[in-house]
Amino acid sequence: MDLHSNMSSEPSPAKPDGAAPEVFGMVVELKESCLEEYKSLHGNDNAGVRDLLVKYHLRRFAIFLQRMPDGKLYEFGTYTYTGTNREHDMALLNAEPRNQDWLKVCDPMQLGINGNNGWTMSELVYYNE
Repeated sequence: MDLHSNMSSEPSPAKPDGAAPEVFGMVVELKESCLEEYKSLHGNDNAGVRDLLVKYHLRRFAIFLQRMPDGKLYEFGTYTYTGTNREHDMALLNAEPRNQDWLKVCDPMQLGINGNNGWTMSELVYYNE
């Protein structure tokens, strides 16, 4: 999952030690024909790249699936970043060969929205710890 693309190109400063975790949300369309395969790939019995997400400080990562009134399937993802330099960690994650292999399988199952190629990052308007 390329969590670095479709984000602001401005570098984010490293967070000071003890800074609050950052929460992110994102959305992408899922191709109808890929529904069962996508769910299987992300099932609890498939480790996928979960260890890499943890390695690069992505916690509470969740993907929700919803059919919207337009009839299309959308994935809504959320995660908490607990590291100190997100841009750096995302670059390292995206360079991992196993993550690249994972994306080669998953990315073709998805359709970007709003002109994006892949996940579109969402604006956080409310969060309650």
